[in-house]
Amino acid sequence: MAEPIPVPVGILRLPRGPDSSGSRGFCSDNSRGSEHSRGSEHPRDPAALQAARAALRERFLRLLSLARGRLARFSLWSGIRVDAEFGAADVESGTFQVDSLQTPLGIQGAALLRCGDILEFSF
Repeated sequence: MAEPIPVPVGILRLPRGPDSSGSRGFCSDNSRGSEHSRGSEHPRDPAALQAARAALRERFLRLLSLARGRLARFSLWSGIRVDAEFGAADVESGTFQVDSLQTPLGIQGAALLRCGDILEFSF
């Protein structure tokens, strides 16, 4: 069987920035605007950074616990969208366990989806 012909991928070019330095509009000075985007805490404070990371991780884990048994839609990097009943997530190995996976080839009773293959998912 012959290999499929690869589809050409378009190149996205960003517009030039407002200055002639080639910065493409991004501010290279970290002091400007940091108060507005990061709140009143110092961006390099390790305790504040750790607290923020812990809060985000807790929210993510609570989301996963509430999602068990719900219908989820996964968009894969290959462009395929699949629906499944969400089971669990193993963050350490980077997999999602799902039931009743509906693929273009049929329905799979149970499956593991690798996080690296998933572009996005929603409930």
